[in-house]
Amino acid sequence: MTDPNHPNRTNHPNRASHPNQPPGSDQRHRPNQPHRSNQPGQEDQEDRWEDSDGPADTPRPADARPSDAYRPSDARRPDDARRPDDARRSGDARRSDGPDARSRPADSQQPIGPDHPDHLSTPHPPPHPYYQELEFLTPQEAQSRFVVRYGEDHRPPGRPGVLARRALLGAGAVPVVQYRLTASAQGDPQAYGLLEREVAAAVALERRYGGAKFGAVLSRIVGFDLTAGEPFVLYRPPTGRPLADWAGRLGAEDQERIIGQLAMAVRLMADLDLVHRMITPETVRWDGARVRLCEPFAAVRAGERREPFGAAPWASPEQRAGQGGADPRDDLWSVAEIAYYLLSGRPDRGEGRPADLADYRRLAALEHSGLFSPRATERPHPVELLRLLHVPDPLAVGAGPADPLDRWRAEYDTQIARKRALSGPVRTVPGPAGPVPEPLRDTRAPRTLLGRIFGGGDEAARPPVRATVPGPLPEPVPPPPRSRMCPHCLLPVEYDERLLVTIDAKGNRVPLDLTAERRPGHLADARRKAYHLCPHTRDGDEGHELPVPYLVNGEPLSIALVGSSSVGKTHLLAAMLGEVELGGLEPYGLKCLPLNPEAHRTYLRERVQSLQQGRQLGRTGQQTFARFADGLLVSAGGAVPRPVVFFDLAGEDLAQDSEVGRFLMGVDAFVFVLDPLRALRLPSLDPVREQSGLRRRDLGDEAFATVLNRIPRQSGGLVAAPAALAVNKSDLVRFEPVVDRWLGRALPGRHDPAALYAESRDAYAFLAHRASAAWLKPFDDCADCTLHFVAATGGQARGDRFPHGARPRRVLAPLLSIFAMCGLLPGAEPVGPREGIVR
Repeated sequence: MTDPNHPNRTNHPNRASHPNQPPGSDQRHRPNQPHRSNQPGQEDQEDRWEDSDGPADTPRPADARPSDAYRPSDARRPDDARRPDDARRSGDARRSDGPDARSRPADSQQPIGPDHPDHLSTPHPPPHPYYQELEFLTPQEAQSRFVVRYGEDHRPPGRPGVLARRALLGAGAVPVVQYRLTASAQGDPQAYGLLEREVAAAVALERRYGGAKFGAVLSRIVGFDLTAGEPFVLYRPPTGRPLADWAGRLGAEDQERIIGQLAMAVRLMADLDLVHRMITPETVRWDGARVRLCEPFAAVRAGERREPFGAAPWASPEQRAGQGGADPRDDLWSVAEIAYYLLSGRPDRGEGRPADLADYRRLAALEHSGLFSPRATERPHPVELLRLLHVPDPLAVGAGPADPLDRWRAEYDTQIARKRALSGPVRTVPGPAGPVPEPLRDTRAPRTLLGRIFGGGDEAARPPVRATVPGPLPEPVPPPPRSRMCPHCLLPVEYDERLLVTIDAKGNRVPLDLTAERRPGHLADARRKAYHLCPHTRDGDEGHELPVPYLVNGEPLSIALVGSSSVGKTHLLAAMLGEVELGGLEPYGLKCLPLNPEAHRTYLRERVQSLQQGRQLGRTGQQTFARFADGLLVSAGGAVPRPVVFFDLAGEDLAQDSEVGRFLMGVDAFVFVLDPLRALRLPSLDPVREQSGLRRRDLGDEAFATVLNRIPRQSGGLVAAPAALAVNKSDLVRFEPVVDRWLGRALPGRHDPAALYAESRDAYAFLAHRASAAWLKPFDDCADCTLHFVAATGGQARGDRFPHGARPRRVLAPLLSIFAMCGLLPGAEPVGPREGIVR
């Protein structure tokens, strides 16, 4: 009995028009065909696609030359020739286009997205068991849905944990190649990050060059889904055959075209700060007219620290050794080695200039350019190599469209100059015009309480004191009697050992008597864990206390996170402190200890560990009294440690002008947390907004306005407290070029004022272009405010969990910026003194 759903049945939607030709391809597409495993570094000859829109290659005879298998792209069969009438009728109900659109042949330059005639606008049951339904995002982040038929899985070389398979989309059997991360491989925390990095690189290349003719030298992404149970990416099938098949068989003209096109491909990637790292004879294809690089699964950002990767001779010596930072000229080394390989017919040793290079006169230009130098700094830049090869630069000045953000970058420079004029000669990170004047150093003694609240006070009458560099100090001891402002009630507290308490497991305050203790070590340990009652509690007020280290160390620094409910303040703070716990501040010369060990341990257990285990944190509840969430003792270079406390209040408390927010007048610095779902005019965010129930607001964040309106200003009208504006949930817009430029990079290992300025400038331009002016109120109102792209979780929660775990991105950037402005970061000048500071 014949299976009614078998592809050879007359009524099958993808029945072949030839009895020996299964639907959409040749016999090798049958799902039941045994899999042939590929050798490492070499693709199965029967597992290749001839053209991005045509059928697969036929097996090549062993004695055939590569040119025998090449078929020009105009030799494709039209779509209708591959689909009988029955197949076309079965797809009519799933299409929104007219008959003319249905009869169009597939075009390798056209997107496979919602405008494709086979796109399904609504979920639809597959017509038969051989087909499934596949939903994905296009490179422009538009939702697409197609009926799909899969081929067999195989493991591509060099991609552990990833399975590859061919697929046919729609009734038109549009071929694609899918790479997906298996569920078993997702236990590796690095595996998902590698796929995400690959998708980011592929989307950036497609958005920038997908519509250009010269973009054909790069792999073309079709779509992706990083939220699926098995995240995947789809590419158009590659054209041609690996260069390894052509070695020693190409004429001089073809060799020159290959090297020129490879140099152009490196130039295209370098303009996006990408280094491919996998340019080898096995991964570069040639179809007789053009080359095509393989998928950018190994691509990294230029400037990132090199990790040992690749093999001789194709990977540069520095890349193989993992020395220095990645450089686009790493890829030019690979181009040079391929040039030698094509001309000589054999690979070099990969240690430097080939010994017999002088025997090949056609390589003289490459030799004299320094292309074979083992050091990237001695090789030419991609633009210089194109000039040497007489290849036109496709990105020459004026060749591409203007960047719409340039207008807003210039506006940022203007705003910085405006604030600089209003607030006086203060330190600001260097801008495009060069460094700004040095600051006026704060040589005054620590301010009294009156000076902190009202500014000035008796400070002007004090003579300047010479700054000294403190050496290592012994264990903390009670300081000389002086006032330390309570961050809760904004009243002075003096250390009094009679007010020390401990807090038991039930929250009861137990008096601590240390009068009989004579051992210095025991005294120091007891004070480290003790609390000091605030003596200013009045009837009806909630009693509160301060960790003793807050009173017996350097000048405290209080930081408040500001934003409406559900913007991610709690997740951002937990991610920050998680990175601190993992040693994220040590490269910057900072050492951190908990302000109170027990409270810090509780915060790590309830917040940080829960987030790291992929659980969504509960919303911060409203309070009747503002308490800080956690605190650290931060020191640099043996200096006196400074207490740093973090306030995380509910958005409702911040948006209301209530008594619970009175502590804001004494806060030293602010992190304003911006939610892209509320702020940005981007259609790609609409599905997430609909799912989360959030709406875009042109009037800005209510909490921003309430807090900024509550804080007194300087005479210039600006808030004196340093601030950072953190664009949280930036993973939602990670494929926007300006966001990808920063979110795809790790933080630099040292304080870099120029990079800080550049990120702030880009973030300002992005927000000014995509959101209303109200969302930039923190930058407009604060004398010193940096802007940052951050992601506390790296993905959206499903239920109460993050399906692929929490993956914080650049969450320490706002904190490091505030530390720099407040004088805590070594090598960074603090902001100068200001008239009328209210902190």
